[in-house]
Amino acid sequence: MKILISNDDGVYAPGIESLNQFLKKKFDTFVVAPLEERSTTGHTLSLDNPLRVVEVGEKVYGCSGYPADCTLMGFGKLMDDKPDLIVSGINRGANLGQDIYYSGTVAAAREGIFHGIPAIAVSLVCDFHRQSSEGMNFDTAAEFLMNFITPELKAIIPPLHLININVPDEPLEKIKGIKICDLGIRRYSEEITQRQDFRGRDYYWIGGVYQGFEGDENTDCQAVDEGYISISILNLLGKKAEKIEEWKKYCEEFSLS
Repeated sequence: MKILISNDDGVYAPGIESLNQFLKKKFDTFVVAPLEERSTTGHTLSLDNPLRVVEVGEKVYGCSGYPADCTLMGFGKLMDDKPDLIVSGINRGANLGQDIYYSGTVAAAREGIFHGIPAIAVSLVCDFHRQSSEGMNFDTAAEFLMNFITPELKAIIPPLHLININVPDEPLEKIKGIKICDLGIRRYSEEITQRQDFRGRDYYWIGGVYQGFEGDENTDCQAVDEGYISISILNLLGKKAEKIEEWKKYCEEFSLS
């Protein structure tokens, strides 16, 4: 089973390294990810700039573009054969609720789905503002994905549906289980900070402070807050899902132990 791996944190990020190390134990992996961090860039494509690619390891490539560019570059140019599955992550920080629309991690997976390739986005729900990734439990998410992904899973992912997974930043033995969830709503202060440069000219920073979430026990936000892995099945084009009941059954029967 061939898996194309990408992300938005960059090809050197610890999350993608952990993901690749675990998945290649069972699968044939190929990595194409941005050469620099591209967080919150959404579904940007480089249509007016050339792309450059650097080989940074065995079947590991860095691309000058954005996450969706990397997915296209992977299966459209660099890989000999089309992948069976695309996995994007492991993102440093949550991709819950409406944040999926800003996420480059989700965009890398979504681009594959638009081309008929099943895809999963996975994120570690941790404190994004930590100065170091040391001590973060990327291996928890990576080990979960390694066991969760099977040929059967790939076969029952509904067409034009994105699988978005968020894993609490805890050791695997402390994870309570998995829940199939709807999207919640994350609240931010949405403050814009005004400052001045050394020439006295105004400039601005957009970056509100997270203030909690809205939603009930069926939302992804609530699930991870309670210590569960949240799995959301996102319908991209509004068409009636095929195999949706098979997919839900697979998730419900999956055991972490």
